[in-house]
Formats: sequence, structure tokens, C-alpha cells
Amino acid sequence: MKTLTACVVAVLALAAVSSVHAANPDKAVVTRDFTDTIAPAEMQAYGAGVKTYNQCLREHGITFNEYAVTHETGANTYQVSYDVGPTSWAQQDALDAAAKPCDATFHTQVDPHLKNESSTFMVEQPDMSHMPGNWRHRPPPKILHVINYTLKPGRNASMAFTDAVKKIAAAAVKTKWPYYWDTVAIEGGGEDAPDFQVAIGSQDWAEAGADPSPSLWKMVANAYGQKEADAIRSALDTATLKSTDHFDRYDTDLSYIAGK
Repeated sequence: MKTLTACVVAVLALAAVSSVHAANPDKAVVTRDFTDTIAPAEMQAYGAGVKTYNQCLREHGITFNEYAVTHETGANTYQVSYDVGPTSWAQQDALDAAAKPCDATFHTQVDPHLKNESSTFMVEQPDMSHMPGNWRHRPPPKILHVINYTLKPGRNASMAFTDAVKKIAAAAVKTKWPYYWDTVAIEGGGEDAPDFQVAIGSQDWAEAGADPSPSLWKMVANAYGQKEADAIRSALDTATLKSTDHFDRYDTDLSYIAGK
């Protein structure tokens, strides 16, 4: 699927999710995302440092996974993002404690090669997502199309946006649309962070670049009629302040997979 035109990198980690109870903070499905920015001349040394850090995690028997994706497009392609999760909020405390013995390794082997690092929490929004029934058993996508949405200030924009995307997701289910996406809400990302992020997985560039058939808005019109589809599209446009996107590639060398 090429783009949703209006709706975070959690697709790689979704295979660990068994259920979602977003109303309960102890059961909310949340992923911790770290994004590293590296000076071009430091990329090789940075990669070696990450592998040393991953080896430390392996030696300490760390049981969580940390999926890495390299930024293939966007304002800065010398970036790598890591997703840890999904977990409950309470489990994030356990992850921090488990990885603590390797903090010193990260500081000495990785930090010297960073220009900066940012971090956010990404909270799953299952009713704003459309995932296949067997997604838990699918291999990680090789390519991710990541779309960030920053909403206009105020409660009305947030309500309009979430309501519209929920209707799109429901339409996709109703029409059995065979194109999929995962939506997350961004929390704790700071002033410049988006409000929502959509991740669309593909196995290669040909799949990533192919247009869906029927198109997104044709699918919505098939489900609700053209008048309602136009109203949903207008609500999204009105609620959105800006949107940006980039493509990421799954990096097996920099990822940490427990037991491997």
C-alpha cells in the first residue's frame, strides 16, 4: 500500500502483542522508540558499537527484542530507530532494570558516535488500525512507510481526527480491503513530535510503491457512500496541521533478537 493520505513504527514489533486493553495503564500496549542521529563519518564505528552493546544484552540473557530500522528517506538518512515492545507500561520498568547492566557499554561504545538521540512512547490504537488476521505469524516487513501526523491545537481536532481514522479502519474491515496499517499515538516526544504515527509494511520496494486497488477513498466510498467519504476526508484535512513521511528499512545487523 503506497499511502493512507490521512491517518507508528510498531509494525515490526506487533508479533509480540496478544491483546490490547488501552483503558488500563497496566495493560496498555506501548512501544519505546529511540532514534539515533549519527555523523556520516561515524556510521561504521557506530554500527560496531551497537553490535557490542547487543552482545552485552545477549550475555545477560535479556529476553526482550529491540528491532532496528535505518532511515532510507527523509530529512536525515543518517538515522536509526529502535523499537522495544510492545509491553504494558509496568513492563517498561522491568525492561529498564534488565538492560541496566549494559548501560555502561552503551555509553562507552555508542554514545561517542551520536550527534543526538530522541525517544518517545508509542501507544497502540487498534481501532484506528487495520491488520490482517494472521499478522502475528507474519515475518517482519523489510520496508516501512512511516507517516507522521501533527494535529491542530485543541480537543476538537483530536476528536475529529481519531473519529475519522476509526471510520476508515471500520470501512476497511467492512469491505475486506487487503491493505494494512498500524496506528500509534505518540506520547512524551517533546514539542516537535507528531501526535499520531502510521506504519505500513512492505516486503520490497515494488510492493511499497504499488497503488492500492481500490484506492483508500474509493474503498471508504464503497463502504459509506461518496457523501460520507467526502465528509471523512474533509474532517481529516481540517484536523491536520501537517503531515510528513519517510521510508525505513529493517536492519537485521543492528537489531537485537532474544535467543539469537
